[in-house]
Amino acid sequence: MTKKNLSETKNVWLLVIVAALGYFVDIYDLVVFSIVRVQSFQDIGIPEADMRVDGEYVLNMQMGGLLVGGILWGILGDRFGRIKVLFGSILMYSLANIANGFVQDIHSYAVIRLIAGVGLAGELGAGITLVSESMQKDKRGYGTMVVASVGVLGAVAAYYVSELFDWRNAYFAGGAMGLLLLILRVGTFESNMFKGVANKEVEKGRLSMLFANKERFKKYIYCLLIGLPIWFVVGILVTQAPEFGKALGAPITLSAGKGILFTYLGLSIGDVAAGLFAQLTKSRRLAVFLFQVLIIATSVWYLSSDGLTEDQFHWIAFFMGISIGYWATFVTIASEQFGTNLRATVTTTAPNFVRGALIPSTLLFEYFVKHSNIITAAYIMIFLLTGVAIFALSQLKESFNKDLDFVER
Repeated sequence: MTKKNLSETKNVWLLVIVAALGYFVDIYDLVVFSIVRVQSFQDIGIPEADMRVDGEYVLNMQMGGLLVGGILWGILGDRFGRIKVLFGSILMYSLANIANGFVQDIHSYAVIRLIAGVGLAGELGAGITLVSESMQKDKRGYGTMVVASVGVLGAVAAYYVSELFDWRNAYFAGGAMGLLLLILRVGTFESNMFKGVANKEVEKGRLSMLFANKERFKKYIYCLLIGLPIWFVVGILVTQAPEFGKALGAPITLSAGKGILFTYLGLSIGDVAAGLFAQLTKSRRLAVFLFQVLIIATSVWYLSSDGLTEDQFHWIAFFMGISIGYWATFVTIASEQFGTNLRATVTTTAPNFVRGALIPSTLLFEYFVKHSNIITAAYIMIFLLTGVAIFALSQLKESFNKDLDFVER
């Protein structure tokens, strides 16, 4: 390897590390509400009877922000560059999380989580796009794997910070980490693929291009659908652990915070496992399929665990985390399906639309809860969402080793 190639390799891996640290802070800020929900609601005077529904309200506002931000940052990423999104998004969600430490009522809480959600939406998509475009095609799976596996450990940090400090300081810490990382990002570079199309006479970041062509639209929808079960597991099955534990006859109240901790520890391992499996088999589709089957198996284990103990719950949460560990592979698949002039739009909107899909999933889940019970409703939802995801996966072409240097016309 020449000195020039060695230097380029080092620069690329520096980019991977910066993207991974950004996703670390992103995940911290994304899940901190789920961890401090009960403590913060008690502090601002939310009655216990309203905590579950008000929790869904605040979480859905955050997810709504992710939907809006996914579109905003995706378009900006394709029109003005991936680096600008990495700077703008982290500044926005860092300031929002600092503001979150000052809330005194449920509605201001929800509005600030909405703003934070808009900011959080840009981090993963821009980072994965930049890494995918900067690495060799047969190695990019390793890069996106590192970004995701390091990033999801932000949830572990969020748990321990919330254990050591009160909920307001947990939000302040997230904002401070983001502002520090903003400084570290000075000196990062734009991808050559984006530079190659920046001055070309080709439309960039136009969302309507995804809907103008039938085959392109179908491909985009299938990319979204393969990730559907992931956030239901995190946003409902784990976040509502106290309520599920009660329904299962758990001897003590289960901690959603500890559930998030063990789920994300598993998710980090799952991201590595799914990424390595895809690299070894040269098939991202096969890796995703196996993990979708694992989601069904671990969810059934959870929902059938009568008398669920705290230790059992932690193990189940850990294995459910492993099962949703195809998150990075899912985002990589989305990135590889589309041309450079639409790639940031797709790669940014896809994970955020999947996160935002928790809103209709929650509404449908609540409908089934009212007409049955929380356990039956969860069974229906996990089989429905995973079934749809497996079908969507079957409709996508394998993208491993695909040359990404092309544009959409």
